[in-house]
Amino acid sequence: MTLRFLRLLACQLLLALACAQAHAADGVDVTRARIEATEDGYKLDAAYSFDLNAEVEDAIHHGVHLYFTTEVRLTRPRWYWRDERAAAAKQTVHLWYNVLTRQYNVLVLGSVTQSFQTLDDALFLIRRPSRWVIAPKGALTPGETYDVSLRMGLNRDYLSKPIQVNAVSNSGWRLSSDTKTFKYKAE
Repeated sequence: MTLRFLRLLACQLLLALACAQAHAADGVDVTRARIEATEDGYKLDAAYSFDLNAEVEDAIHHGVHLYFTTEVRLTRPRWYWRDERAAAAKQTVHLWYNVLTRQYNVLVLGSVTQSFQTLDDALFLIRRPSRWVIAPKGALTPGETYDVSLRMGLNRDYLSKPIQVNAVSNSGWRLSSDTKTFKYKAE
């Protein structure tokens, strides 16, 4: 009886591990995140790892526009009060497929549209975005250490209402990262 119980327990643990790995594969992993001080201000250098499932890819080919939003926040810890919010920035990238030209288009909102022949090429731009200014030059105090939190994922708020309803109940549309936190000492 104990041997059977241990086998059953081992099978349940393996099943739980497999489910956890499958869930992690559906999300967005932040593979690189750092801040650089430049003449323009403080820029975020980030890279992400994710894949679209078959349902989301099919939706793109049927005219659904996708929006990926990156949010970054810098706070300075204080012992006497709540943490000071030093800077916050958000960037949204728009992805869609044009049936007439048979090209995938990527638009970083407020920038220029870029066209690609394959979905993988378009996703490469989303996975490895160009560095963008998250705070102006004088926003951070040099020498101070800041807590940085970073999230990236599919922004379902921009989807059309019928697709939003499907996206809420369907786990395939929950494509986002956990909040990545790290320290940055301002230069």
